Amino acid sequence: MKLDTSIFKSYDIRGIYPEQISEENIQEVVQAVLHFYQIRIGRPNISIVVGHDMRMSVPNLYPRLIDALVKGGAEVIDIGLSSTPTYYFAVLHLKTDAGIILTASHNPSQYTGMKLVIREGDKIIKIGGDTGMKDIMEFAEQGISVNESGGSIRIESGLVEAEIENAESVATMHGIKPLKVVADTANAMAITYIKPLFEKLPCTLILMNEELDGSFPVHQPDPLVFENYKALYQRVIDEKADLGIAPDGDGDRVFFVDEKGGMIPGSMITALVARELLKTNPGATILYDIRYTMTPKKIIEENGGKSEITRVGHAFITKQIHDTGAIFGGESSGHMFLKATGGAESQVAIILIVLKALSDSGKSMSQLILDLRRSYESGEFNFITDKDESIIESLKNHYSDAKMSTLDGITIEYPEWRFNVRTSNTEPLLRLNLEADTKDNMERRIKEVKTYIESLGAKIHHA
Repeated sequence: MKLDTSIFKSYDIRGIYPEQISEENIQEVVQAVLHFYQIRIGRPNISIVVGHDMRMSVPNLYPRLIDALVKGGAEVIDIGLSSTPTYYFAVLHLKTDAGIILTASHNPSQYTGMKLVIREGDKIIKIGGDTGMKDIMEFAEQGISVNESGGSIRIESGLVEAEIENAESVATMHGIKPLKVVADTANAMAITYIKPLFEKLPCTLILMNEELDGSFPVHQPDPLVFENYKALYQRVIDEKADLGIAPDGDGDRVFFVDEKGGMIPGSMITALVARELLKTNPGATILYDIRYTMTPKKIIEENGGKSEITRVGHAFITKQIHDTGAIFGGESSGHMFLKATGGAESQVAIILIVLKALSDSGKSMSQLILDLRRSYESGEFNFITDKDESIIESLKNHYSDAKMSTLDGITIEYPEWRFNVRTSNTEPLLRLNLEADTKDNMERRIKEVKTYIESLGAKIHHA
């Protein structure tokens, strides 16, 4: 079967099992990755952390992944069942050359995939569209085979405990009050760090869907589709909880729910974490993605920090953390990045920062977020179209009096409102995000921009 090169994405390798990634081709994909690693690192025998999520394809694919690495001469450090943040931590903590985790994040149960990293000192380098994925695709197409002697396997455990201990270098547990928290881990990987974290806290933790199950029997583990977690919103209300936690499938994204059962936008958590970190890192640089910037920018300025806008995408943001020396970066999709954890996600640290901020405030979560709000967001609207480029060009002409940026798609900016339109990195869609200074202005402007885009032939996509 000819390899389907569409599995090589901007941020990871991802495809349907067994149609795109199977027992028959996973070894050639892994050997292509290993060949890239050996060239990049500069020697044949390298150390690689490997782990996996809870998907049903893992028992068939994971042994073949390890076998391909050992045949290629790699020293394999097998961490087994792991969230993606724990995997990133393991690469840093164990000081290995690289890592591969078998995961498909928040995607439906039939998917599998890999997230790839190289370690450079205290930095995690994520392999994506700009950092080597095209080379890996070419090696896989060529059928490159790597055979070296000296391959080995060793098992490593206890990493979650070490990860939690390490997170305390960024975020303290001291002063966290006995809050009541409901977490819906969606039968997925975040349970592996949420449960042991809360065992160390004075909080009451109520778990939903905590059993690992790669068929996702209750709902998809994607918190960007807010309907997936509607039972969590109600449970928070019913339990009179202080907070809810909604992570994604591999645990590298997390959203929070206030005591009224409302999902808190990722940009608001970015603003909250930025404010907290600037208390102990005065004048530091904070990153946030281009979709929603008004609230984070103003909160960072008000608290004496510097800020920079990033493209959308976790691999791009990790790179910009390294390039700028920023201490923190937040993405609207719930990815949160820390310089202290190699520029990668550490949701253990983010959860601690949010719990500490809530405890210190003496307020409810909804009031704490309301105090930070400096703008109102539309939420994301997706359009089906084959005219991406012409629509973006038309928007430039239609709003020619605005301040513009082409960092990621097109961003149109006025003093009281702004919007971004970009092509998706993962789906054949055009995405629109808009924000404004008031709710009325936001509602008026989103109607205006949606109508204009539809007039150009695009159709709203209903997930």
